[in-house]
Amino acid sequence: MNEPLNALNLSYEEWIDACNNRWGLPRYRADQLCQWIYQKKVFNIHEMTNLSKELREKLAYALMILPPIPVTEETSKDGTRKFLWQLYDGERIETVLLTHGNHNTACLSSQVGCPLKCSFCATGHSGFSRDLSAGEIVGQLLAMEKRIGSNISNVVFMGMGEPLLNREPLFKAISILNSPKMRNMGARHITVSTSGIVPGIYELADFPVPVRLSVSLHAPNDSLRNKLMPVNKKHSLGPLVDSLKAYQQKTGERITVEYVMIRKVNDEPELAYEMAALLSGLSVYVNLIPYNPVVDIYQRSSPERIKAFSSVLTRLGIENEVRREKGTDINAACGQLIRREGGN
Repeated sequence: MNEPLNALNLSYEEWIDACNNRWGLPRYRADQLCQWIYQKKVFNIHEMTNLSKELREKLAYALMILPPIPVTEETSKDGTRKFLWQLYDGERIETVLLTHGNHNTACLSSQVGCPLKCSFCATGHSGFSRDLSAGEIVGQLLAMEKRIGSNISNVVFMGMGEPLLNREPLFKAISILNSPKMRNMGARHITVSTSGIVPGIYELADFPVPVRLSVSLHAPNDSLRNKLMPVNKKHSLGPLVDSLKAYQQKTGERITVEYVMIRKVNDEPELAYEMAALLSGLSVYVNLIPYNPVVDIYQRSSPERIKAFSSVLTRLGIENEVRREKGTDINAACGQLIRREGGN
């Protein structure tokens, strides 16, 4: 007897193959099943009422639909919501729902923890356990949508982990979310955020779903970036910028650059001049992010220092803005998500 399939891990093509070759069902059954799961957020086979009772009983043994299990939910004073989920093996991940007027954004995780150990980030300090499967990535969005009772407008892979170190499941999850027969989310509503994994950026440039790209820079020279982000020792700024230029040449998309503002570490005006020189020739939009306290050795830049840094960038033709703070009071802001052991 065949092992049951993990439904959320299946691409649309795999759904058709399973229906035709595994269960002896016509193609339209794949469409029905995907509609129940991705449009109606129904995860119990027995509630799929346009399937016969006999077929529901058959599929109940043939399919597992395993969205993450909600553990806790917190709501910020600004409306941001943070969810702690438990996966099938007991591992736990955090995701965030951001609201922006008439639309909202799900900040999804791609790994349990993070192996990159950026010195200013809580996720890196909490350790790394494993990669997420495509189904575990997709399941976060579906579980959030079922919980809030409506579809979510946008997805950003800015939660726990480095997405481009988990490329195969990430790209499959994006294809599932983008598929017209499944979640049907437009490519321009999906953003992949990376700490600068150069081979992954080249692969993303060739990926058939033209999602948006965001890069965590945080320092405009290798010496400082090596201290803040150990990944720079493997993927230094020269090759990183080359990969961004190749991505932009292939896609024509503007790239978002994230830059966390840490007092007297990376917020000197001279570094703004270095950043402008580094990014020359690229079409970019820079988000200046006031540091969210995670470790005692760093402090947030003052509004005056951030304004001075921003003014230099503007004067040099680099479009930028200071990101509005969201979810800091529930540790849901940039750099504040952590890996939690069961029971914590």
